[in-house]
Amino acid sequence: MEGVAAEGDVEADGQELSATIAYVVKKLKSSQLHSELEREARTSLHKSEIRIDTLKEDLKVFLQKSGWEKKLQNAVYRELNVLPPPSHPSAPIEHIKEALAYMRRAQVYWEKRVLKSLNSMCTELNIPLAQKRSLDDQKELLNKWNEMGTDEPDLSQFRPVYAPKDFLEVLINLRNPNYDIGDQNGLCSNWGLINIPLPVKGLPELRELFAELGLNYGQLGIDDSIQIPTDLFESDHVRLGQKVLSEQDSAAAQQYIRQGCPTGLRADTWALILNISNQMEDSLYYDQLKSNVIQHDLLVDSLIYKDVKLTASNDDYYFVFEDYLYQVLLCFSRDTMVLDHFSYSSASPPRSYIRGKLGLEDYAVVYPPNGVIPFHGFAMYVAPLCFLYHEPSKLYQVFREMYVRYFFRLHSISSHPSGIVSLCLLFETLVQTYLPQLFYRLREIGAQPLRISFKWMVRAFSGYLATDQLLFLWDRILGYNSLEILAVLAAAVFAFRAENLMEATSLAAAEAVLADLSTLKVMPLLQLFLFATVP
Repeated sequence: MEGVAAEGDVEADGQELSATIAYVVKKLKSSQLHSELEREARTSLHKSEIRIDTLKEDLKVFLQKSGWEKKLQNAVYRELNVLPPPSHPSAPIEHIKEALAYMRRAQVYWEKRVLKSLNSMCTELNIPLAQKRSLDDQKELLNKWNEMGTDEPDLSQFRPVYAPKDFLEVLINLRNPNYDIGDQNGLCSNWGLINIPLPVKGLPELRELFAELGLNYGQLGIDDSIQIPTDLFESDHVRLGQKVLSEQDSAAAQQYIRQGCPTGLRADTWALILNISNQMEDSLYYDQLKSNVIQHDLLVDSLIYKDVKLTASNDDYYFVFEDYLYQVLLCFSRDTMVLDHFSYSSASPPRSYIRGKLGLEDYAVVYPPNGVIPFHGFAMYVAPLCFLYHEPSKLYQVFREMYVRYFFRLHSISSHPSGIVSLCLLFETLVQTYLPQLFYRLREIGAQPLRISFKWMVRAFSGYLATDQLLFLWDRILGYNSLEILAVLAAAVFAFRAENLMEATSLAAAEAVLADLSTLKVMPLLQLFLFATVP
């Protein structure tokens, strides 16, 4: 029987590998890189070193020497990083997007609620979802494109479609109809707010996942390492980073960044990991998006303006980037390439109907064109990137790739390990398990820890940490291709402030203890929690 089982496993692995290869090939065939490769291969046929009798091998050697093989490897690596979890080839598309039926239902309910909020605002203010700008308005917007921050439109009637706390209430009410809360199996506990049975990692598994954060490894973001002199590590790490960049290998860059990235190399290293090349075609595409913004006025434009004014414009670190934020977010809302991520997101793009054609599917259009309705705090996903990229086209591409790889998971309902539901459950499990007295105390005074930490995680800590510390944290998100480190850091913050939190007598008092995270050092906190906590 063991032999049969092993044979079955091999067959299943083979099918899974074949499905993965087919998926990657399909994605690459429709990519810009594929057409560039074809063009380069045709051009190379006229070169003297390419002979007809050894055509295949000569082409391989030529593409290898001219750097195209490395570009292809990076493109494959990119697809593997965003690949949806393996499923049976005959599985319905909704199962590929999200395996659990109750999660799918909750996401559909949430999408309807968000769309209803948007439509209500549309009706109340008597403003269309989209309209063509007059020629005068187009000219005016074009003239002030680089100084939109000086514009002061009246946004008093606009309100965010939703805030993180609204989303949290939906997550708190999530229930698996087949699961009895009284039947504890170690997957969740009714001490916390999230009461659904999802598998989340314990401390031993987290230590294994984040092994390179261990105390015996050098780290950027730690001032005094006992094991390795800081200056020596930093100079060696810079030299290694320069070598990684010269080789242009995405996988090597992702491994390298797990120990942090030197400030001077970060922009190029992140772009390499995200497979951003910023070719002329990319700049032209960005210009096309800008043209779409100039020509058409969308209701979500006002939501973007309002969000930037409420968040980044009031932030000591980010207010100087106000113009960049408008440019990037307005272009992002028009970018239909963003729709591709809905093939592996549990969410579906919202749709609207052409006026007078309500309910007729032939007249349904995705709205906004990128399928993403911005919420309160959305601009903070872009703000930290403005420190790294000053060329709008490249800034835009990096943000879009960060969004379709990571940030979308923070505001959609799914069972994915990096999804916000799993992050909430992981955070609560860590605090309950390793800080039980603190958890119980806060629960007793009506200050459930998740009500405080949720806003940090949903914004990937942007706007809460000092920028240099936030970038160290995002280094590790990219390095480990996981958002789970957000939940670990949230738990580590509670551990660090535990003594003061134990003295709190109300939710307001607990929030006051954790109101300012700008002085925290991310890496020592993570190391202490992961490797000094007694399991």
